[in-house]
Amino acid sequence: MSESAYKQAGVDIEAAAKLVENIKPHIAKTKRSGVMSGIGGFGALFDLKDTGYADPVLVSGTDGVGTKIKIAIDSGVHDTIGIDAVAMCVNDIVVQGAEPLFFLDYFATGKLDTGVAEDVIKGVAKGCALSGCALIGGETAEMPGLYADGDYDLAGFSVGAVEREDIITGADIGDGDALLGLASSGLHSNGFSLVRKIVESTQGFDYEASAPFAKGQTMAEALLIPTRLYVKSILAALTIRDDMGKPAIKGMAHITGGGLLENVPRMMPKGLSAQIDCAAWELPPVFKWLMEAGNLNANDMGTTLNAGIGMVVAVPQAYKDAVCASFEESGERVYEIGRVMKGNAPIVLQNAEECWG
Repeated sequence: MSESAYKQAGVDIEAAAKLVENIKPHIAKTKRSGVMSGIGGFGALFDLKDTGYADPVLVSGTDGVGTKIKIAIDSGVHDTIGIDAVAMCVNDIVVQGAEPLFFLDYFATGKLDTGVAEDVIKGVAKGCALSGCALIGGETAEMPGLYADGDYDLAGFSVGAVEREDIITGADIGDGDALLGLASSGLHSNGFSLVRKIVESTQGFDYEASAPFAKGQTMAEALLIPTRLYVKSILAALTIRDDMGKPAIKGMAHITGGGLLENVPRMMPKGLSAQIDCAAWELPPVFKWLMEAGNLNANDMGTTLNAGIGMVVAVPQAYKDAVCASFEESGERVYEIGRVMKGNAPIVLQNAEECWG
């Protein structure tokens, strides 16, 4: 039997169908309350009433992984990049107090390699399971001529819910509040166009070579450490309430593209300034190496990379210790990195030149 005209054009429907069957066991592990359908339908069904919320507000987020994917492709390591796709979305919605409920992914490639695609989706499913949200659907697009063979892109979309009275907007952040920094796991998923430029310009560059900043790891392994998922630790900390019965945490910023300088202001009310002391934590080795190898300055660190802080949390001083203890119990490394003060600049990085210059 001859190949179909569509397959001759570069699109293998049979391979796509095989992939769907292969990923079903991974997806099944993410099932949670509210899920009403399996994959394969035209649309995925989710029953919000089944989640137990009294007056829920839906919070949504979508994001991709960026050019970190290129390192996964070049090194042949595909089973963690899916975690990044999930983390970039669910970390964004949890900062508003939302529990992630479900996730959908979009995987696009020039020629479908079912082994690679399964590894990627396996990572997506793992990220969903670690976040307590269900992987309820997705799209696999084989587009010859648009992507080169071997290349792919990955993006995701997540929806969560929060009780209306518990929404976190940052509007209640006050003068004197403590600023806590939750340590990142590494580079996370931003700044990789710069990272790749630096890495690939070093003498004797090889992703399989030992990373000069991470003992026992190859360059690829160190750079591909997945974005940390803060969902469960933040949801646990949000159970700490103030005297009014509201969450003690008043604002959060997920430190992604734009670094501390662009993301912290997104949670700050007008007239208040986040005064962050860069000497309050030590810059992790990977960032020190990038600064030296790439001749970066403090502004590069503050606007492009996360500098070792993946999440910034604003909390009144009276609840600081309880919130810190909750994060530490959840396995987070927590630093008190500054405080909120009156001022017109939404953020000031103190000692940045001394620490990162």
